[in-house]
Formats: sequence, structure tokens, C-alpha cells
Amino acid sequence: MASALLFSVEHGNNKVPPEYAGLFAGHEELLGSHRGHDPGAAEFAARFATRFHAPVETAEVTRLLVDQNRSLHNRKSLFSEFTKRLPPQEKQAILDKYYWPYRRQIDEHVGNMIAESGQVLHLAIHSFTPELYGKVRKCDIGLMYDPSRPREKEFSLRWQQQIHRLDGKLRVRRNYPYQGIGDGVTSALRRHFSPEQYTGLQIEVNQRFPFGERESWKHLQKVVIEGFAATLAEGGF
Repeated sequence: MASALLFSVEHGNNKVPPEYAGLFAGHEELLGSHRGHDPGAAEFAARFATRFHAPVETAEVTRLLVDQNRSLHNRKSLFSEFTKRLPPQEKQAILDKYYWPYRRQIDEHVGNMIAESGQVLHLAIHSFTPELYGKVRKCDIGLMYDPSRPREKEFSLRWQQQIHRLDGKLRVRRNYPYQGIGDGVTSALRRHFSPEQYTGLQIEVNQRFPFGERESWKHLQKVVIEGFAATLAEGGF
């Protein structure tokens, strides 16, 4: 089963390549916020990978340079306010060096795993800010999927139930705070691979946990991961 699992972190760090450091001078606080990366996501992905002995694909640069979880046609989010006004040739250089290598690598990894195992379950790991534009998100854990893909829908429902079994106090919602069919890596991979080959899910964890008390954050990770394991054990994907 481990050979058919893949984890990814599209917003795992806030690194700025040296050649673009000048664009972000004086904006270190923003880079450290949810705008620059998904706090806790890289740690969470590492725990998943260790538990299931499975690979992790991790984007190397801050989303404020280029968002590797967005499609080329996404003019609003692909480039941030720091890079969207760069000359076309500089934008292309960023895409060639930092965007396309990640997108191609994860696409090839999924393809290779399908060729070897017949199917793959891919979990993209993210975190979300507790409040956005003055609106509080009433959720601890969000499980995102495409409702038109039965395997994704069923697995997410069973996973939610397993988490509640382990800790009924955690607020787990499906397709919240985002829709599972929104622009992202999982949506792109669904266009490349059939539902029988590819099951693509995304988890979003409230950043109040990685920013909060350490034991609560560790507990949430344990519950979510063990719930994931139980879901696999009871019926696979």
C-alpha cells in the first residue's frame, strides 16, 4: 500500500532565491505569514511520510515568488504583487526554474506510481489562516475532494468519521474552507489521470494549531494520521 501513496506540500516554505531577494526586502514579516507559506504543512507532511514510508514532493520557494499550486491561466494568484509586474522574460525564467520542475516532477511521480501499482492516492497537505478578510473560519480540519469522483468522496467521508471516532471535539468539514475542485495540483492531475488511476485529496489544517500549544498540535497530527491509516485499513481507496 505504501508504494501507492504520495504526499505533497505546495506551500511548505517561504524561501526566496538569492537572485530575487531584492524584491522582498523589508517584507520579512509577510513572508513569515500565511501569505508566504502554509505554517505547519511541511512538518505534517513529514509525519505522514514517516508513518506510511511514502514519498513527499515539496515545492522549494515561497508562493509569493510563484504559486506552484496554481495554473498558468490563474492571473490573479500565479504571481504575487511582488512579481506580477516583472517583464515577461523574467516571469518565464521563474516558471522555467521554479514552477515547471515541481509540476513536472509530481506529474511524473504519479504516472510512475500508477504504472507500477495501477492506482495512487495523493494527499496535498496545506494549512489555512483562522480568519480571512474579517471572517472567522469555523473549522479545525478541512478535507477537499472532487464530488464527481466517487472514490474521493467516499474516502473523505470515511476519513472524517474516523477522525471523529478518535476525537469528537475536532471540527472536521468536507470541501471547506475551499472547494476541492478549485485550481490546484490535484485538479490538474485529475485531468491527466482517470478516477480509477488517481485519487487526489487535499487536507487543510487551521493554523491556530501549529501556532498554538505544542501538545495540541501534536495531538491533532496523530489523530488525523491514525484516522487516515484506519480509513485505508477498512477499505483502501
